[in-house]
Amino acid sequence: MAKSAAKPSTGGGKNGALLETLRERFEKNSSRHKGISWQQVAQKLEASPAKVAALAAMETSGGEPDVVTLGKKATAICFVDCSAESPAGRRSVCYDQKALESRKEHRPKNSAMAMAKSMGVEILSEEEYRALQECGEFDLKTSSWILTPPGVRALGGALFCDRRYDQVFTYHNGAESYYAARGFRAVLRL
Repeated sequence: MAKSAAKPSTGGGKNGALLETLRERFEKNSSRHKGISWQQVAQKLEASPAKVAALAAMETSGGEPDVVTLGKKATAICFVDCSAESPAGRRSVCYDQKALESRKEHRPKNSAMAMAKSMGVEILSEEEYRALQECGEFDLKTSSWILTPPGVRALGGALFCDRRYDQVFTYHNGAESYYAARGFRAVLRL
């Protein structure tokens, strides 16, 4: 039996189910990635088991990753967390390891930067976060840490964003802070 040209092989088992979920989400939200076909995406995924593992981590932590065109000059195919709110499995974390170690008591279990690294993904930059918000309305009740410029981080701060009053806002906080409604959104570049 020949494979369908419209659906490249997604393998079996857990990865097959994940890739089928991603394909369905991709097809349902075509406005997020105009000019990109699922076949292009599937070919890149089939060539990189590590990227599939990173997508699995994004999915299981509540990210609902989908392909998103991040700006007009974007060239890479990018999966971005498209869950309505900051992914539930990545909340209540401070910004990075230095911030985590600086807390003397009531430490969170992890930091956003460490979680992202262990998942094989990157935290969205402010520009990428704003590009995501052009695809829909995200973080109406939660907020998400974003990649913080070194100068801000050197002074003890970190940046986060959310969407309120139909506007995207960027804020600052001490990098060691953490809240039940703040997590992080990730990007995986293929």
